[in-house]
Amino acid sequence: MLTPAQLAVMKPELKEVIEYRKSGLSLNHIVGCPLDCTYCVRHLFENFDMKVPRAIMSDTDAVKLLVGHPYFRPHTTPIQLFNRATEPMLPIVKPHTFAVLQDLDDRGLTNHVLVITRWRVSPEDCAVLNSFQNIRLTVLVTHSGIDNAAIEPVDSNIAAASLRTLYEHAERYRTVLYWRPIVPGLNDSQAHLERARELSAHAHATVFTGLFFRQQMADYYEAHGLPMPYEDIARRKIMPELAEQRILDFFHKPENSAAPWGNLFRKTSCGVAFAHGLPDYNGHVGVRELCDICPVAQLGVCEKAWIKPDLAVVTAEARRLGATGTVEVTDRAIIVEGLNEPPRYSLQHGFGYQCHDRAKPHHHRQHGRAPIGWEAENGTPVV
Repeated sequence: MLTPAQLAVMKPELKEVIEYRKSGLSLNHIVGCPLDCTYCVRHLFENFDMKVPRAIMSDTDAVKLLVGHPYFRPHTTPIQLFNRATEPMLPIVKPHTFAVLQDLDDRGLTNHVLVITRWRVSPEDCAVLNSFQNIRLTVLVTHSGIDNAAIEPVDSNIAAASLRTLYEHAERYRTVLYWRPIVPGLNDSQAHLERARELSAHAHATVFTGLFFRQQMADYYEAHGLPMPYEDIARRKIMPELAEQRILDFFHKPENSAAPWGNLFRKTSCGVAFAHGLPDYNGHVGVRELCDICPVAQLGVCEKAWIKPDLAVVTAEARRLGATGTVEVTDRAIIVEGLNEPPRYSLQHGFGYQCHDRAKPHHHRQHGRAPIGWEAENGTPVV
């Protein structure tokens, strides 16, 4: 447990153990990680040098805080566990991961629960993961294939072995190949693509995504003489258009009319939902060009559940959360003003419908990604 003195020097944001992210309400009451992946979001909290995991509070108190959170809805709000400040399957952290999962399961909750790991998972761990009766548990295995130890010291073979083990033993949980971060010129060679396709056969779904690259990461790269992945930083993840197209071309099998791209997805929640045979809880199906690679059957599942919400109901809920200006419900998304990410995500998960900030639009075909690597700001080709 962190001492009061240690807590006093931590950034306030790091001491807030619950954070709402797009893929769920994130619980992070343990901080510290020895794995040293240079692009880690821990740079944002100025605790990258904190290598030994320490607890801010007990597991029991953390779960109580989570289920009592104003944004938490039983059976609806997706949950993420230890995805911001530590690695959930480290030997010292794993007992806490299992304890939190057990507590949530004992409450009879059926919420999606996401655990993201790149560390070792054993058959014995799988037995524990299979033991939960209520939660919809997904283990996402981060695998990048980056072989530059100065950038990612953790051998990607560890994640590959864990993925195979998880898939082989999966009964009640599901496992997703989390192919990330993909950086052109670093881990997108033909060999990397072939490796990812081979691994995708050992997962219920595969999600590919780019690099989250903020100023803090850029400062670290510069200070340590690491090659800069991009010249610019961005608020959103960077996935250049040509890099995405190269991946899609590689995975495309037009002869498979039911699933021409297999079980490949652009968005985390899409892969998670597909793995469980459920509609996407983020309502991405409203953004039609996102779904052009989805299996036909999954598209039908999402379309059946996707209902355009009533403007009056949405407006009332948005106003309750503090929205200002005009609230709009288009055929793609709820558009609001004056709300930061947590209340927008609450609306999104509550209605199962995309919710965007009018000041930060999601341009066509960029899928909410950074503009870096796209020919035009709106995602359309330059004429």
